[in-house]
Amino acid sequence: MHNLLKLYLCILDITFCPKSARGGYYPSFLQIIRFIAHKTAQKGALDMDDRIYSDLALESNYAMRSNLGAADGYSETERDGFKICRLDISSDELSAKYKRAPGSYITVICGQIWGLPEKSFISLSSLIGGEIRKMLEDITNKKINRDFSVLAVGLGNAEITPDSIGPLTVSKLTVTRHIGAISRDIFNKLGQCSVSALAPGVLAQTGIEALEIIRGAVERTSPDAVIAVDALAARSCDRLGSTVQISDSGITPGSGIGNLRSAINQENLGVPVIAIGVPTVVDSSTLVYDALEKAGIESPPSLREILDNGRGFFVSPKESDIISESVSLLLSRALDEAFCVI
Repeated sequence: MHNLLKLYLCILDITFCPKSARGGYYPSFLQIIRFIAHKTAQKGALDMDDRIYSDLALESNYAMRSNLGAADGYSETERDGFKICRLDISSDELSAKYKRAPGSYITVICGQIWGLPEKSFISLSSLIGGEIRKMLEDITNKKINRDFSVLAVGLGNAEITPDSIGPLTVSKLTVTRHIGAISRDIFNKLGQCSVSALAPGVLAQTGIEALEIIRGAVERTSPDAVIAVDALAARSCDRLGSTVQISDSGITPGSGIGNLRSAINQENLGVPVIAIGVPTVVDSSTLVYDALEKAGIESPPSLREILDNGRGFFVSPKESDIISESVSLLLSRALDEAFCVI
């Protein structure tokens, strides 16, 4: 067991070494995993399906193992050099397959957001803003005009860099609701709908569930919709700071790291909810489980015990602060564009 733990730590060292991104150590990485699996192999190897954490619909086990098509509710297009993947989970059967709530999931694959040239960055923010606007109008059955009202919520802990995307995004938004209450003439010249923003913090900071705070704000402001922005967890390092997911099914804070909180969705708030997120962390055990699965190796009980003891250990890129700042700027610009009155 002690030797297995050493090998597991070795895997982590190799995985997070900068050269691994260029493939320099990947063959050795797989060799070590095979060595662990073969040395600890025994009858009754356990299924890994429930051991992998990810908030991304396209990283569900079904999506990762299937050649998705129209029958799976999947389609993809390309615009301005960015790949747009659409997943429509419209039945209980598909919901069970993907293990995701029914709804529309849009995933924009854009490469490292913090490294995009300015022109591409602007194009991406416009693309995302357009998708958000269309989804808002679809789920509310209303056009975005000066009478439209939205509450933007930045989920997460602003004191923890990889989790700060939500609070940082809403801090950069142009809020207008209060101006409309003071002067309608000035409000009409702003060219935006009524926007209010809230960063409820996390349970450990406030002692109050985010849902309770948001529900109170919804009751007071009566928005047509709520937009929740949050940092997500991925199963692949390639997704970190490189993928934007937009969904109309709401969000359960902490679901990607196994720390479930109350769901922020239409059922609990009484108004439509759009969730927007960018992955910033990967669970360390998920990395190993995922690599084992790709190598075609089953996870023996002894290895599973070691990996499960490491649950709660999450990794983020060393550029985490730059990523959070760039992503929050991107999303705030996209939202401001989505809220414009045409």
